[in-house]
Amino acid sequence: MIDQIGQIMLYVHNQDEAVKFWTETLGFRVIAEEDNQQGMRWIEIAPKTDSETRIILHNKEWVGKMSQGLNLGTPSLMFFTKNLEEFRSELVEKGVKVGEIVEMPSGKVFNFADNEEQYFAVMERK
Repeated sequence: MIDQIGQIMLYVHNQDEAVKFWTETLGFRVIAEEDNQQGMRWIEIAPKTDSETRIILHNKEWVGKMSQGLNLGTPSLMFFTKNLEEFRSELVEKGVKVGEIVEMPSGKVFNFADNEEQYFAVMERK
């Protein structure tokens, strides 16, 4: 039986730029960084809150070579926030590409792009 989601693999072209985006722009923190000295490096990040779910930033090119046939596409992630308008404004001020706020039955939502034009969503639940 699965009792929680532990890690989400996010494959990126430039891990250093991705870490910069997720930490400096979105306020995540680096939990751990591993490098096997043979080309495989991964960085574990998470929101600064006590989130148990972690995002692992992997090098897309390296993973593609090592695990042929693996889906390297962007996972569809929905993040939650308590103040959607304020968070969206902060992202706009930082130059992040954001979508319009949309009212959904479960709350307000907008999407944003990371530094590699991968899109994610943010929701303020009702």
